[in-house]
Amino acid sequence: MKYFALILLFALSSLSIAQEIDSVAIEKDSIIVEEETQPETPPTSSTASKLYYGGTVGFNFWGDYFYLSVSPVVGYNVSPKISIGGKIQYAYINDNRYDPLELTSHNYGASIFSRYRPIYQIYLHAEFAYASYEDYTIYTPLVGEPYAESERNWVPFLLLGGGFVQRVGPNAAVYVEVLFDVIQDENSPYEDWDPIISIGGGVGF
Repeated sequence: MKYFALILLFALSSLSIAQEIDSVAIEKDSIIVEEETQPETPPTSSTASKLYYGGTVGFNFWGDYFYLSVSPVVGYNVSPKISIGGKIQYAYINDNRYDPLELTSHNYGASIFSRYRPIYQIYLHAEFAYASYEDYTIYTPLVGEPYAESERNWVPFLLLGGGFVQRVGPNAAVYVEVLFDVIQDENSPYEDWDPIISIGGGVGF
């Protein structure tokens, strides 16, 4: 009877160990199956990291003259040295210098550009812009009050030049840009070969 009890105890212990081994094997197999059937994570796109944003804000107020302009920029780094992008432009002008006239203008436009960087701090810039300007002609008759007539003109620009970049943070920079218009359209608001100087900032620039 004593030997029978020992044999029965040994059999039950073996059965319990076998079940634990089977359980571990099943659990291991299920993990393997789960890892094998888990869908692959699609590679993340690096497009966002190649974009940069920035722009310029300009203002001028002196006496009866007020000027405010904004020009946001979005660019894309095609390579470490070459980028392309676009701008939109808006300017508001309020001119009260010709009393009793109050002249108000809304000028706007857009452009596309490309940049080449021989080194990080310096870039060469080429830009085609098309902008709408409201021009006023003031008449002062011998009799009566002076009056003004406005005319809106679309003006093309081909701007060539370059800029200097200075990093001011891990992902931010400021820049100074000097451009020249080579088209010299007769309706351009700039004098012949006047430099167009801009100071702006950007993120990811």
